[in-house]
Amino acid sequence: MKTVKEVSKLTGVSIRTLHYYDKIGLLQPTARTESGYRLYDDMTLEKLQHILLFRELEFPLKEIQVILDSPNFDRNKALKQQIDLLTKKKEHLENLIEYAREIKRMGVKTMNFSVFDKKEMEEYAAQAKATWGDTQAYKEFEKKNEGRSSELANDINQNLMKLFVQFGQMRNEKPESDLAQAQAKKLQEYITEYFYNCRPEIFSGLADMYASGSEMTENIDKVGGAGTAEFAARAIKIYCQNKL
Repeated sequence: MKTVKEVSKLTGVSIRTLHYYDKIGLLQPTARTESGYRLYDDMTLEKLQHILLFRELEFPLKEIQVILDSPNFDRNKALKQQIDLLTKKKEHLENLIEYAREIKRMGVKTMNFSVFDKKEMEEYAAQAKATWGDTQAYKEFEKKNEGRSSELANDINQNLMKLFVQFGQMRNEKPESDLAQAQAKKLQEYITEYFYNCRPEIFSGLADMYASGSEMTENIDKVGGAGTAEFAARAIKIYCQNKL
């Protein structure tokens, strides 16, 4: 665990900014000391990396929060988009530098305003944002999440992970067992209540994400124990097959 002062020194993000990120629910500390000092673990620092990369791409904080809070957020997919966007930004800056050098050589009569065009970069950024937000399920989530305090949103996410803790406690059961199937139903109903209408086809897709080896898999296995994500995914798949 690192203190807010240590995180500030490590990342170059001011303590005041870290406090603000906590206040708006964008990056909350993992824990607090008895004296109330913020503490951050590696998973929280990894989230901060994503925030800083999106900030380099000039994404507004509100849009970054939407992306990171998306039920479909995937770290590897986000990193690929960030790399692509940063590459386009690099190319744009290189063109501007070359244009400035040309003006220096040839004089101000050299005019090529196309180098200032950010249309391609902006279109790609819009597509990246749409990946996480432009679905009916996400629109439902955004509506349910509107007006929630950061504390309430955090409680909802923590209670979601507790359902996976319960999945972990039944890993020795068969995924088709009554116990595992009841837990799958419980998870589906929770997602429907607090996020979006988790129809069987959507739930089945979530199961694929849980077992994909992504950050989501790591998070589930961290709270439920190794193999929890795979077990939960198998139970959900069986549950959805019976519902479809």
